[in-house]
Amino acid sequence: MTNTKEGLKQVHAVLDGIVQGVGMRYFVTRVARRFGLGGFVRNLLDGTVEVVLEGREDILLEALREIRQGPPHADVRDMRVTWKEPFESRFSNFDVRF
Repeated sequence: MTNTKEGLKQVHAVLDGIVQGVGMRYFVTRVARRFGLGGFVRNLLDGTVEVVLEGREDILLEALREIRQGPPHADVRDMRVTWKEPFESRFSNFDVRF
């Protein structure tokens, strides 16, 4: 079931650099769950990592700042971000997709 949540936004980010094989998906999951955000993270075949987050804009911005830093062995060289508002909420929790 989808619904529109007033005041919430969705952000789509693609992380490029040394972002696979360094614990990035689990790092993003910890950040998202700590902030209470919905969405998912997954590795893409081109070596990037895709992140979709839903929540309040101020919280999303803080989460993106942390994600940009990445875990210790990651090197996020580029983070392409697209905002979606309004949007239909699809996530009640945050998951790692394979």
